[in-house]
Amino acid sequence: MADSPYLVALALMEQGGKRALPLAGRSQKQVAEPGDVPRDLGHALALELLLRVWQRSDDGALCRAAAAESLLLVELAMERLPEDLPVLKAAWLTSGDLGAFKAGLRKISERAWTISVAKFQPISLMPLW
Repeated sequence: MADSPYLVALALMEQGGKRALPLAGRSQKQVAEPGDVPRDLGHALALELLLRVWQRSDDGALCRAAAAESLLLVELAMERLPEDLPVLKAAWLTSGDLGAFKAGLRKISERAWTISVAKFQPISLMPLW
């Protein structure tokens, strides 16, 4: 992984019968150790992304496109951002194939988490693989 990998929050969703994949990301100043989660930056990116998604609800009802795996946090090397992530996003928007999306994501990222929250609990980041 690069010295300063990028952290990206992704929302796999549908709106008005069309798939969408908004994202938010930032480079990490401090990378979480293996086995740890990038809690502070991950939570901040999730909040930023969810606020943008919520604003989109003005244009119609929103639906999670991948159930519990609809909101993801992914660590990527900087060189993956302009090359691989747009291709992966376009493929998912066209096909909606969640298995292919996850397989492609795994090829470009060593670490990924689902983002969830339970009533009266803090945000949870669980390893995707």
